[in-house]
Amino acid sequence: MTKDHILNEIRRTAEANGGVPLGMDRFLLETGVKESDWKGKFWARWNEAVREAGFEPNQKRGAFSENFLLEKFIAVIREFGRFPTVAELRMKKRSDGSIPNFKVYERRFGTKAQIAAKIRNHYKGCAGYEDIVALCSTVFDPQSADAKGDTSSAKDSIGFVYLMKSGRFYKIGRSNAAGRREYEISIQLPESIRTVHTIRTDDPVGIEEYWHKRFAQKRKNGEWFDLDATDISAFRRRKFM
Repeated sequence: MTKDHILNEIRRTAEANGGVPLGMDRFLLETGVKESDWKGKFWARWNEAVREAGFEPNQKRGAFSENFLLEKFIAVIREFGRFPTVAELRMKKRSDGSIPNFKVYERRFGTKAQIAAKIRNHYKGCAGYEDIVALCSTVFDPQSADAKGDTSSAKDSIGFVYLMKSGRFYKIGRSNAAGRREYEISIQLPESIRTVHTIRTDDPVGIEEYWHKRFAQKRKNGEWFDLDATDISAFRRRKFM
């Protein structure tokens, strides 16, 4: 990993982001360049790399206000016409940098059900939010989601998005039992197949769609893709989405 390569990647991803350099975490996600590839070798801090690439580092923001977070989430709900999945929120953030990362919501309010409960309770009785309150009420189950950390319903809906390899190509799909799915696929193929990695998720449909869109330019047929080492590394970094 050379210094010039990292600087060129900073410039390339900044251009794709409207001229704004990416933060360290998103840069890793987009390029596969790890902190260990540059820290202590070329720069001591990420801001130094950004400056050398010709940009001013993004200024740190203070904590988001509760109203700001809820209003941004409601704007996404209205755009999709439903309560968004984690993958949809992440994709929306890619096109609108003002949308906070889902982890911000998770740390502040908890699970998706708890976020829905917060919105419902905060805007109940407010004019112009009747549709939002009604929609969030279908997500929030008062019988099971009152206590933060109650995961009984989440456990029932946990699934997997898997990356499998057969020959030179990779398959990205979803299942509620990844090992069984490998067996089912293997009996249909002339070459052996192996599971490279699985991601646990409470939103298998949305997470599968996220990876299909991310690797759309490398799709060969159906759910099969011609991926390189950087793509595989990006997928394997995720344990849960």
